[in-house]
Amino acid sequence: MTQTPENKAAWLSASGVTPLEIGPAPYTSPGPHQIVVKNSVLGINSVDWAKQMLGETLLGYIRYPFILGEDVAGTVVEVGEGVERFHVDDRVVAAAAAISTNISPEGGFQVYTVIREWLATPIPDSITFEQASVIPLAIFTASCGLFDTSYLGLDLPTVPARQSSDKRTVIITGGSSAVGSTAIQLAVAAGYEVVSTASPKNFDYVKKLGAAHVFDYKNDTVIDDISAAVKGVHLAGGYSIGDGSIDLLAAVLSKHQGPSVHKFIALAGGKSGDGSIDPSIQVKFILLGPDAAGPDSVVSNIYKGYLPDALANGQFVPAPEALVVGKGLEKIQEAFGIHMQGVSAKKIVVSL
Repeated sequence: MTQTPENKAAWLSASGVTPLEIGPAPYTSPGPHQIVVKNSVLGINSVDWAKQMLGETLLGYIRYPFILGEDVAGTVVEVGEGVERFHVDDRVVAAAAAISTNISPEGGFQVYTVIREWLATPIPDSITFEQASVIPLAIFTASCGLFDTSYLGLDLPTVPARQSSDKRTVIITGGSSAVGSTAIQLAVAAGYEVVSTASPKNFDYVKKLGAAHVFDYKNDTVIDDISAAVKGVHLAGGYSIGDGSIDLLAAVLSKHQGPSVHKFIALAGGKSGDGSIDPSIQVKFILLGPDAAGPDSVVSNIYKGYLPDALANGQFVPAPEALVVGKGLEKIQEAFGIHMQGVSAKKIVVSL
């Protein structure tokens, strides 16, 4: 690269400050096994606006000024030493790791982001930047909770999908959310039957992603309905998304009738109800620390070993649908507000 590009970012200048400050940012060249991506589309996640709102009570280790943002899709402009998977001008989607590493050049909300090569994957020509931008943090969170041995420890997904001689089932609540949409596809590719929850209007959408059964989480009989659906199978545990899901999953796991049950809930998000769940059920919040972003992590395995082929042949589809709410870094703060109000089977993104 003959001339250093001019970079710009949406900075969180200090704890709890609103709005984000749009201004210059240093262009950082890639280190070994890193690439620099010129971002075309950025995804918005709840951790972004929650960090801005909650200040030191969330991700208290972060140093200011800081660049948030985890979902990027764009074009490789520079590659570091030892990078063999990518070249300049490659179209990629990637997880920006700043909230795990506390390193602002690795934040997504800027024009040029430093990316660890093992947290990126090529985008096939059939997928747009907008479509791809819904993937990164959802893959990160779903992969950790489903496959890391500190959580559910399921078998890894394969292309084509893994076949199992035993019927193994995992329950994933919040199936129409970004993380739920991703977790369902990954679990099915790993050889598990998926039982999920959603609003009735999203039943067909969740089934299309691969869920065998979908139930209305607001229905009074949902616990009995799910229990009946998983009766007699190896139950591999629960993946919790959404308020009240912990209680629902704990009730099903504690009363399961089948050859085996893993009484474990990987918690991606959502508050418990009265908190009086069966004490034999282990609930563990999915923490995306530095190890989760490491080169030997399950996330790395998914980005390198599964996603390239799965995206190319259509086995994994970017979901939910991207909803572009504006263009430019200046639109990120507005996008926070839209995201906070909630969306159904959509992912809020901003184009650059």
